Amino acid sequence: MSSPVSKAPPKTVEEWLAQPEGARLELIDGEFVEKAAPTLEHGRAQGRTSGAIGQPFDRRTGTRGGPGGWWIATEVDLVLDGRGYRPDVSGWRRDRLPKPPSERPVTSRPDWICEIVSESNRATDTVTKLRRYHQAGVPHYWILDQVDRTLTVHRHAPDGYLIALRAGAAERVRAEPFDAIELNIAVLLGDDPEE
Repeated sequence: MSSPVSKAPPKTVEEWLAQPEGARLELIDGEFVEKAAPTLEHGRAQGRTSGAIGQPFDRRTGTRGGPGGWWIATEVDLVLDGRGYRPDVSGWRRDRLPKPPSERPVTSRPDWICEIVSESNRATDTVTKLRRYHQAGVPHYWILDQVDRTLTVHRHAPDGYLIALRAGAAERVRAEPFDAIELNIAVLLGDDPEE
C-alpha cells in the first residue's frame, strides 16, 4: 500500500513579499511561478510599449503632449484576489485613482495590464493570467506576443475577456483603452522601424 503524497501548503502573499528583491517570482494559485528571464528583446518591447503608452498618457489630462489621464508603470508588485503578480506594464486611470499607488504591493486593481509573452511563459500569460486578471476585474488585458509578432487586446465582459483587436507587426492600430492615438505594433514589439 502506497502512502499518500503530501502536498506542500499554499504559499502566502507574505512569503512572496519576503523573497529576495531580485527574485522574479509571482504567486499564482498558491504557488510561486518564475517569470521568464529578461532578454534584450523582451526588455526592448517592455520599454517601447511603456514609452509609446506613457509618453502621451502618463500625465495629467489637458496637458500638452497627449490625452493624459493615466498612471503607467513597469514591473510593479501587485496583489489581486490574494495572488501576487509583477506585470510587464500596468496602468491606472487617474479619474479612478487620483494619486499614484505608492504601497508595495499595490492593491488597487489596474485598469490595463500588458504582458509580453515569450515561449517560457506563454501558458502563464495566455491562459492562467488571462483567467485570473478577468476574475479580478481588470478591464483591459493586452498580450504582446514576440513569437507570433502580434498584439491581442482583451476587453472585460461578464463571461470572460472578449478579443477587441488582434493585430500583426506590420499594422498601425488604435487599441483600447488608448485608442486616442495610433500605435505601431512593430515598435511595441521592440523593433526599430523606419517611420
